[in-house]
Amino acid sequence: MSTPPAPSLKSLPATPAGPRAAAPRVPGTAVGEPKGAAVGVRTAFGSGPRADDGRFPVAWLCISAPRGAVPTATSKCLCGRDRSAVGHTRVLALIADHTGHRDECPLRTTQEERAAA
Repeated sequence: MSTPPAPSLKSLPATPAGPRAAAPRVPGTAVGEPKGAAVGVRTAFGSGPRADDGRFPVAWLCISAPRGAVPTATSKCLCGRDRSAVGHTRVLALIADHTGHRDECPLRTTQEERAAA
């Protein structure tokens, strides 16, 4: 067996001596429906416009309970309520308190509901 001969180094291009400008980017194709897709078929989840139904988040409950560690929880609301708890018992109490706050929050109850109560 013989090894193939090494390529000749005479055909390598010369390296430029200084910096050079980058080549301009070639514009890609326009965004649209993929070729071959049926008309009216959504190609990606959530690709259409969202309908605004007037709902938005008001309160958040964040619970962190890693395995083998002490659980923590934070309850925040746009009305200004901001509470936190550390430990199993206190986190469970904060979850119950957060659930109860949903019925009492001034941002969630309307004037009619307050008058009826």
